[in-house]
Amino acid sequence: MINKSLKLNPKIFKKDVEKVPIRNGFGEGLVLAGENNSQVVGLCADLTESTKMNLFRDKFPDRFVEIGVAEQNLASVASGMAAMGKIPFISSYAMFSPGRNWEQIRTTICYNNRAVIIAGSHAGVSVGPDGGTHQAIEDIALTRVIPKMVVVSPCDYIEARKATLAVAEIGHPVYIRLAREKTAVITTDETPFELGRAVLFYGEEEVHADVGIIATGALVHRALLAAEALKLEGISAKVMNLATIKPLDVESVVNLARTTGCIVTVEEHQIMGGMGSLIAETLAENFPVPIEFIGVRDKFGQSGTQDELIGHYGMNQSHIILAAKKVIGRKSP
Repeated sequence: MINKSLKLNPKIFKKDVEKVPIRNGFGEGLVLAGENNSQVVGLCADLTESTKMNLFRDKFPDRFVEIGVAEQNLASVASGMAAMGKIPFISSYAMFSPGRNWEQIRTTICYNNRAVIIAGSHAGVSVGPDGGTHQAIEDIALTRVIPKMVVVSPCDYIEARKATLAVAEIGHPVYIRLAREKTAVITTDETPFELGRAVLFYGEEEVHADVGIIATGALVHRALLAAEALKLEGISAKVMNLATIKPLDVESVVNLARTTGCIVTVEEHQIMGGMGSLIAETLAENFPVPIEFIGVRDKFGQSGTQDELIGHYGMNQSHIILAAKKVIGRKSP
C-alpha cells in the first residue's frame, strides 16, 4: 500500500492523474534558487526553452549566459564562474551534457570540486521521435563514476523542483537527470524530500514483503502501478524511490533487501553501469540477494512514441511484474 506518511498524490493509481514534464520542475526550481541566492547563475547551450531554463533567463537576464552550441565551453565557463564564487547551473540535452562534454565536466568541474550543477534534460528513450542520437541512456553511468559528483534523478516535476533547490546549496558538483515527456505527478508539495535519502513510496519499512522494487526517475510511477497489480495477485511488493543515486542511501537499500529477500531495479537507462549496477555492487558487498534488472539491454534508442519505446525496451509495468515473479522464484527457500 502507499506510504500515507509521505502525503503522496491520492490520484497515483487513477487514469486521470495529472501529468507534467519533469523538466518543468527544474525550471521552476531554478527561479526559486535564484530568488534565494543572488550568486545563482544560469548557462545554456542553445536549448533554453527546451530545458526550461528560459524561466530563469526571463526573471534574471543579467545572470544568464547563452553559450551557444558549445557544450565543452559550457562546462569550462561554468567551472570558472564557480571558482569566482558563483553557483552555476548549466543545461542542455543529457546526450550533449554530460554526453559530449564529459571530459570537461570531469577535469574542470569535478577534479577541482567546483559547485556546478549539470542539468541533463531529455534523458532516456522516451524523448521519442528525436531518436537514438538524442536519447541519453548512458548518462547515469557517465556521471556516477566521477569522484565528487552527486547524481540526482527526480521521479516527477514536484520532486525536480525540490531537488533543484536542494542542490543549489550543497557546494559540490551535481548531475540532475530530467525527462522531457509528461510524467505522472506522484508527490505533492507536502511530501518530504532530502538529498541522499531513498524513500519507500509503497509498503512498510520493517514489514516483510515478497519483493523489493527500486526505481528512479520517470519510471517510478510504472513501478508503483506494477506493485498495485502484483497485490491483486496476492504478491506483496515494496517500491523505493531512489531520487539520489549518488551518494547512495546504503542503509535503506540493504534494509529493503533484508525485508524482502530479492530486488528488482527499474531505470530508463542502460542496465550496464546504471542504477541497477550500483545496487548490485552495493548488495554484493553488504547483503547479497537475487536481483532482476529493468532497463535497456545494450542497445541504442530509436524513434517512436513514449509508450512504444518503453514497451519495446522492456520497461513498462508488465515487464516489471514479470521480473518480480522471476526474482521471487530465485529466492532461497
